[in-house]
Amino acid sequence: MLLDQITKANDIKKINPQDFPLLAAEIRQFLIESISKTGGHLGSNLGAVELTIALHLELDFPSDKLIWDVGHQSYTHKLLTGRKDGFAKLRKYGGLSGFPKRKESDSDCFETGHSSTSISAGLGLVKARDLMGENHTVISVIGDGSLTGGMAYEALNNAANLETNFIIILNDNNMSISENVGGVSKYLNSIRTADAYLDTKEVVYNNLINFPKYGDKIVRGIQNTKKAFKQMVIPGMFFEDMGIRYMGMVDGHDINKMVRLIRESRRINQTVLIHVMTQKGKGFAPAERHPARFHGAEPFNIETGLPTLPRVANYTDVFSSVMIKLANREKKVVAITAAMPDGTGLKRFRNMFPDRFFDVGIAEEHAVTFAAGLSAGGLIPVVAIYSSFLQRSYDQILHDVCIQRLPVVFAVDRAGLVGSDGETHQGIFDLSFLSSIPNMTIIAPKNKWEFSDMLNFAVGFGGPIAIRYPRGEAYSGLAEYRKPISLGQGEVLYEEADICLIAVGSMVKEALAIRSAIKEAGYCCSIINARFVKPIDEELILKASQVHKLLVTMEENVLSGGFGEKVLRLLTKARAKIKLLSVTIPDDYVEHGNVEILKQEIGIDNETIIREILKQFREE
Repeated sequence: MLLDQITKANDIKKINPQDFPLLAAEIRQFLIESISKTGGHLGSNLGAVELTIALHLELDFPSDKLIWDVGHQSYTHKLLTGRKDGFAKLRKYGGLSGFPKRKESDSDCFETGHSSTSISAGLGLVKARDLMGENHTVISVIGDGSLTGGMAYEALNNAANLETNFIIILNDNNMSISENVGGVSKYLNSIRTADAYLDTKEVVYNNLINFPKYGDKIVRGIQNTKKAFKQMVIPGMFFEDMGIRYMGMVDGHDINKMVRLIRESRRINQTVLIHVMTQKGKGFAPAERHPARFHGAEPFNIETGLPTLPRVANYTDVFSSVMIKLANREKKVVAITAAMPDGTGLKRFRNMFPDRFFDVGIAEEHAVTFAAGLSAGGLIPVVAIYSSFLQRSYDQILHDVCIQRLPVVFAVDRAGLVGSDGETHQGIFDLSFLSSIPNMTIIAPKNKWEFSDMLNFAVGFGGPIAIRYPRGEAYSGLAEYRKPISLGQGEVLYEEADICLIAVGSMVKEALAIRSAIKEAGYCCSIINARFVKPIDEELILKASQVHKLLVTMEENVLSGGFGEKVLRLLTKARAKIKLLSVTIPDDYVEHGNVEILKQEIGIDNETIIREILKQFREE
């Protein structure tokens, strides 16, 4: 195999150019076979194979710098820098990351995981290069989906002033995670025919030159106002008018054309944008037909493209179903997502209520302020965003929603540990950053039944409220416990003595197993379902402190600013004479890997928790 000849960066330059198509085919086959076993981002990587090959042929690593926006399309880059053997443990604990990682390779110059950041990072690397007196090339690769994020335009605004080389490659596949939306998408659609400008110019000139009497004058006038004419018909004038040199369009699967264009762009002392057209999922029919499904794929059968793991109902499915019921009952309910109608479970809502569904693109900040405007206009917006992406809109939640006490519901999906995507995607900070905002209410369900009840409660709440729920199977146990939701009130599930577990959301299920082990050890154990993280049920917690010897708070959030700290502050203020153990995620970033393995590594698995509880209690 040609791929076996690449064991380190720049080895690709030893391969015969006639073999580049074969190398691309080998890479695609390797990715399909590998990701079918491990899961991962397939569609975006299959579409970027030739583009990555061209970049590696023209650049020299690690001297030259390549920044991948989001980074989930960097698998071919990893292969071409000698990391092929690591794909057996892709996205597994201790294995290869699904995103660029500086500690993984010196050919990864910048770590990414969220969208629309690559141009800003690249601009910083360009300025650093020039100030340090160096002369390497810096290239940022950004998808058309990431161009729906406002940060990309803030960076373009600054990059337009450069008088030094900086290359931006727009990898245009007409997709983000789902199909792109909005004006940017329409603009790019309008320039996706590479010959449009030349064909239009030729037709217009030929017609005008033959126009009786005034044809000559009109043509000369157009020639004197060439830029105005180009503005009407030339692809890329939006970028040109900003001061960015636009080059393209180029077939992103034509290696030789891309190499020539990249080489030419390196000689230009300003910011250059190369517009590259690619096909997401190229080379694998199921991914070509269903690119959204293969954005982040679970292990699958190569012949059919179908997942090999059994499908289980998850919290996102529950959210999807309940949102339909809410919208049928309350006409003011509207739904907002940031480029993830499939991932957040709003696809059915979009199909049934198209006028009440809003996909704003990869623009979480805009999504929140837009929701604030909808709310101020009398509607009830439900904003569905993953926990790790919601943190991008902190200021908008604080400034535009909570100061005005606007009724906006935040459906915080993927809260807690999410596993394989690693540090940039773990939802372990939302309780902390949301709790710091005045007027915000935060709730977390113990099971799918309570999740449904909490959504109903939130829609009628009348103020800013966030519901955080985990990735994965929706817990269906404890169905007999369905006490109505009341503001700031927790729920007693088991009432005994000795030890009291106060669990938040997904940790209630874990508390049940821990309670069984504690009772087997000969001790009594109560369980309180916290329900509310803000405000906490002060009365219930203080009552528990009076009848137990040890309180244990349990949450899938970092320690700083979390539920446990709130309970500690309450007990300290009340001068309660009781020991408190807070089970939390350490104040650190959590690597990628299987969630159960991650829990063991950070000390919040059941065995570790039980051992620490019994140790603390026996020391009492």
